[in-house]
Amino acid sequence: MKSPTRSRPWLPPKSAFAGFRFPTEVIVLAVRWYLRFNLSYRDVEELLVERGVEVDHVTVYRWVQRFTPLLADAARFSRHSPGDRWFVDETYVKVNGVWRYVYRAIDQYGQVIDVLVSTRRDADAACRFFRRALSTLKVTPSEVITDAAPVYPGVLDELIPQA
Repeated sequence: MKSPTRSRPWLPPKSAFAGFRFPTEVIVLAVRWYLRFNLSYRDVEELLVERGVEVDHVTVYRWVQRFTPLLADAARFSRHSPGDRWFVDETYVKVNGVWRYVYRAIDQYGQVIDVLVSTRRDADAACRFFRRALSTLKVTPSEVITDAAPVYPGVLDELIPQA
């Protein structure tokens, strides 16, 4: 009697680039050109054709949409480790016709620590911003330089008393 055939469970491909017609190097190069040099999809298409790779601009668009987040995540690991001096400020910008507050922290090397867009400029928003920045990096700053907003001393005393 024959044993029943076992079907193997479906496993995702090992690489995010698996199953694409073009080599990984071509896809990464096209996405990198688009992002780095502010080119249009048709410009990238033209540059690839000059190098013997015939690809449509719509394909370049799809590559950019699919692989930009992956490349951004990969690039995060090559950043410097965050510094222990943070510069924090907030400003307001119009987003879709509505004014919003933007909180931002950078370290002494100019690396962006975190950004938060909020409808309000109050202690809750500042607290949410600092909690998210601290949980994302797992680094506690030794010094926090602010723009002297009155809400920061209370929030910093609560969340980062040693700074």
